[in-house]
Amino acid sequence: MTYITRFEPFREFSTLQNQLNRVFQDFGRGNEELLTSGTFVPAVDIYEDQHSLNLKLEVPGIEQKDLDIQLENNTLTVRGERKFEEEEKEENFHRIERRYGSFARSFTLPNTVETDNVQAVYENGILKIKLAKRAEAKPKQIKVTVASGSATTAKTIDSGKRSEKSAAA
Repeated sequence: MTYITRFEPFREFSTLQNQLNRVFQDFGRGNEELLTSGTFVPAVDIYEDQHSLNLKLEVPGIEQKDLDIQLENNTLTVRGERKFEEEEKEENFHRIERRYGSFARSFTLPNTVETDNVQAVYENGILKIKLAKRAEAKPKQIKVTVASGSATTAKTIDSGKRSEKSAAA
């Protein structure tokens, strides 16, 4: 027995819209939960240059003594606590949006990081952690000589930059 179904393209859009609405409703509930919880997660920027791996964590309002940085088994863990100022009475607040409480962030480090050479600087609410790379992990310059006919062309490749030199054979 064969059934014939009528093609309704807008029904598919309606189904998609309902699914998206459910996703955003679930996301909104999770966001509300984050606002009422006592913990926070500081934002972090991670970038790499030729010589090191660098982390910048936003931790304003936290004193240096309340920060704990540990490096164990290629895992960097930063812990801290932002304490609520007890001077103001809670009932006088109209709105409290800043996060208070403790936090912990862990980062798995690549094997190219030299764990004995770590520097941490706390300035203006930003914690900067600099992890030096091992010497064997740093980029090296390699010269490649290509022979073509009677002339020889030497190519130097250095961190993505190319230059060519021609020499007569």
